[in-house]
Amino acid sequence: MLMPNRSLAPALFTLLALLLVIPAPSSTAATWTDTDRGAFASCSGSNRITCVVDGDTFWYRGRKIRIADINAPEVSRPGCAREAALGAAATRRLTELLNAGPFTLAIEGRETDRYGRALRVVLRRGISLGVQLEREGLAEPWRGRRGDWCAV
Repeated sequence: MLMPNRSLAPALFTLLALLLVIPAPSSTAATWTDTDRGAFASCSGSNRITCVVDGDTFWYRGRKIRIADINAPEVSRPGCAREAALGAAATRRLTELLNAGPFTLAIEGRETDRYGRALRVVLRRGISLGVQLEREGLAEPWRGRRGDWCAV
């Protein structure tokens, strides 16, 4: 006859207690709800309400937003022709992504940068749009400073 191991009793009791307290996953689990949306175009002129400046900066409802988790090539003062082309492509793609549906602006770390821009990670269904731009070669992870898009 097998006798239960008394040294396992506390662990089994804890496991049983956890199974009773932690609900099992279900198909009705909370879903991500994105609530922000806008009709974005490229920024021009001084009236900037909802528009895209470049691949990592845009205006939304009159507030300048810097995407906090990426660095995109510059369009205003590119260092070379390659950076200018990538910057234009990143700007177009960010415009497409923002216009593709609702999104969420999340604060992760500092709320503003030294220029007063709101620092936000842009998410859709919990996935960073910045990471999407990275995957497409139009941005790099933010490392605290601007990268060199002209190095080959």
